[in-house]
Amino acid sequence: MWAVGQHGGRIRLPPDSHAPGLLAATFLASPWIALAQPATAAAPPARNFLWEVSSLTNRVYLFGTVHAGKADFFPLPEPVRKAFADATVLAVEADITDAQAMEAGAASMLLTPPATLATMVPAPLYGRFRRQLDRFGIPEPQVAKLKPFIASSMLAFAEWGRQGYLPQYGVDVYLISRAREQKKKLVELEGAKVQTDLMNSLTDKEQLQAFEGTVSALESGVARDQITGLVNAWQSGDAALLLEVMRAFNENVPGAKAMEEKFIWSRHDEMAAKIEAWLLNGRDRVFVAVGALHLAGPRGLVEMLRARGYVVRQL
Repeated sequence: MWAVGQHGGRIRLPPDSHAPGLLAATFLASPWIALAQPATAAAPPARNFLWEVSSLTNRVYLFGTVHAGKADFFPLPEPVRKAFADATVLAVEADITDAQAMEAGAASMLLTPPATLATMVPAPLYGRFRRQLDRFGIPEPQVAKLKPFIASSMLAFAEWGRQGYLPQYGVDVYLISRAREQKKKLVELEGAKVQTDLMNSLTDKEQLQAFEGTVSALESGVARDQITGLVNAWQSGDAALLLEVMRAFNENVPGAKAMEEKFIWSRHDEMAAKIEAWLLNGRDRVFVAVGALHLAGPRGLVEMLRARGYVVRQL
């Protein structure tokens, strides 16, 4: 069973965990992302979280996704459908339908016996965590062997599920399915192993920071409210709003900025290099689908490619 990591990496849970909530969701399904307050000014013209990037010889499309959704997300907006139809290749962070690759990282999500989650987390914090388990109806034995980061991620995607956002309606899952139906080539920007290795690189201190941040966000209601803000930013194609969501949360959660650095921005040099190779040397149209935050702001993939001289426009 796969669950969303707090910053977008997908987590393969052990077969006996029976984790509730979202089965395949993302970096953005996280209490590390704060609430985006509704705008009081007039709304800008409707846009999509979609950009066309052109070189002299080719173009690629960059589409930001959310990894859990609702049935009414589909069909996707017409500009997205047209761009997808124009492409012969779909590029994703990792092919979450590759069961063998996902299974390979499952063991690394577990603690080494005799350690248990209860022994890794300070007792007062663990008590708060247990109250959240009760709130979601998650039996404690299902998380007892999980590392703190993974266990807290279960709570994050359970909140998404409670709000009606389900993995079977994840945008990346939908695109992978359409690509297979239409015989498009499917390629990975990273792959499951890269994402699993990144999560495994967390120190014990970082694990506990993420754990406590998740519990606190659920207790305060931020985890609930941020889902609405995130989806609103995505549906309106508003990358600035999405970035503001992150800024506000980083200011209020110790350790959140470092987590963002590790799980978002540190990955972009390698992603951008692959996209640039398609622009310079490729002839196939590539539709790149990544978590929406990867496209936002001056350190996002959109502005990185613009700074390298490519023509970029939002569709």
